[in-house]
Amino acid sequence: MAQEQQGLHLNYEEALMARAAWYYYYGNLTQNQISERLGLTRMRVMRLLDKARVSGMVQFRIRSGDERRMELEQNLMTKYDLQDCFLVPAPLDKNDINDNVARAASMYISNRIPEDAFINIGYGDTAGRVLNHLARSSEGTISCVSLTGGVSYYLPNASSGFFNSKLYLIPAPLIASSEEMAAAINTEQSVREIEQLIPLSVMTVIGIGALLEDATILRSGALSSGDFLFLKRNGAIGDILSHFLDADGKELESPLERRVISPSLTTIAALQNVIGVAAGPSKVAAITAVLRGHYLNILITDEDTAEALLND
Repeated sequence: MAQEQQGLHLNYEEALMARAAWYYYYGNLTQNQISERLGLTRMRVMRLLDKARVSGMVQFRIRSGDERRMELEQNLMTKYDLQDCFLVPAPLDKNDINDNVARAASMYISNRIPEDAFINIGYGDTAGRVLNHLARSSEGTISCVSLTGGVSYYLPNASSGFFNSKLYLIPAPLIASSEEMAAAINTEQSVREIEQLIPLSVMTVIGIGALLEDATILRSGALSSGDFLFLKRNGAIGDILSHFLDADGKELESPLERRVISPSLTTIAALQNVIGVAAGPSKVAAITAVLRGHYLNILITDEDTAEALLND
């Protein structure tokens, strides 16, 4: 596990070196402009450029693999009007894909988050992995605000070890048993206090769910089989924070929507630095729907998924 984490860290460092070199040598950006574009200090940019030269990455051109990744990132940013995009290499073992992008997301966030800042985080397998990696690797305490009900989704897993994170959790289920119950929960002071922290956070991390029979929301029992069939028959492709979308990224009208304990998609779209973390063939249609709905500013995924998103 330590070797895998070190390898991913090296991939992330090399990708940052390639991006800095691309902007500096091909994009003709100044070091200050690159610093602003990547969300890094100017000193960090200078070190990356130096390392790119010393390592041989820059030899009148950027190595073909890094160049291709940069092209994919730029094309995705252009196609879906994204502020940023970060791609990791596609894993040899497809079972590693969620953990790979989660590790990359935790590194991306760690390089950009100021001290004592808050992060909003959604529920789901990949988002939960991001939280666990952040809490284990951060030097300081990470303060995370849950975006949904469902306390268990945000607790550390059994292998987390030292969990250096302060959690602000909504004391409620993910999906209430009735519309009346959801309305009552949303008026509770303890819930409103957590919701007031959401716009104060500097970043928002959300997973993207596909409407599949092994989806986290279905396996956990939060979504009933009846609700699942209803959503499927009405054109649902996937969800963010249990708000279900059609192929064009439009939110589906359903009784379920009025029982969900999470901020509206309008609220999410108004936030800055909303990071979507998802990858894999089964997620392509759902990620596409979310991108078409313009709910994200930043996408973290793998190269194979990026190719599929561009060909969609």
